[in-house]
Amino acid sequence: MKAYAKINIFLKLSGFIGTFHEIKSRFIRFEGIYDEIEFIKRQSDELILDDQIPNNIIKKALLALENAGFKNELDEFFKSHQIKLIKNIPCGAGLGGGSSDAGAFLRLAIDELNLKISSLNLMKIAASIGSDVPFFASDLQSANVSGVGDIIEPFDDDIPKLNLILSNLFCSTPIVYAKFDELHEQNLAKFNPVLSRKLLNLTSKEILANYKNTELNDLLQACMVAYDKFYILDDEFLSGSGSAKFKPILI
Repeated sequence: MKAYAKINIFLKLSGFIGTFHEIKSRFIRFEGIYDEIEFIKRQSDELILDDQIPNNIIKKALLALENAGFKNELDEFFKSHQIKLIKNIPCGAGLGGGSSDAGAFLRLAIDELNLKISSLNLMKIAASIGSDVPFFASDLQSANVSGVGDIIEPFDDDIPKLNLILSNLFCSTPIVYAKFDELHEQNLAKFNPVLSRKLLNLTSKEILANYKNTELNDLLQACMVAYDKFYILDDEFLSGSGSAKFKPILI
C-alpha cells in the first residue's frame, strides 16, 4: 500500500486546546512521494522488518487497534506475518510521513484482517495515535482540518499541479511550534481568525494564486528563526512545520 505524503496548502494557528495548538488547515494528498507498506511472511522477530526508526508510530497504531478490541486477531496474524516498510518521505519535512504510515497501516490491517470498524470509530482510533493520522486514515484527497488535527471535513477542491522542493534540513515540529509561541508572546506573531475562516472556503488553486507565503503558514516565520539554514523564495510555500517547500506549476 502506498502511504502518500500530505501538503498543507495553508496552516493557521488559532489558539490552544489544552496543551495542544488549535489549527485550521487545508490538507491535500500529494501523490508525488510516498512510503510503501505491506504485510509479509515473518522473516525475523521484529514487528517491522529491518526497522531503522526509533519509536516507529506504526507500533503505536498497532497498540491502538489492540486497545480497540482486536488484540486476538492481531496477535494471531502477526505470529506468521510482519510489516515491510519502505521509507521515501523524509523526516522533519512537514509532509506527515510517519502519520501517513500509521494511517496506511490502519487501513491495510482493517482490509487484510477484515476488521469490523466503522468510519467514526476509525477516526477516533486514528486521533488517539497522532494529530495528522485521521486525515491519512480517511484516504481523502483534500480536506479542511481543524481542532488538533482530529476534525476532518472533506473539501471539493481544485488542486493545481505542485512542484515539491526537498532539502536535507530536518525541522523539529516541537521546536518550530515552541518558537512560534515565543514570537507570539513577544507580539511578533499573531492569530488571524478572519483570514483562517476565509481560506477554508477557497479552493487550493485560489489560495495559492491570491496569497503570499507569509500569509498562509503561521509557522513560516518561526521556522526561519529556528533554523538559520532555512530559506524560502517569494513564489514558494512552506508545508507544515517544514522543511519541505512547494510551488504551483504554471501551465
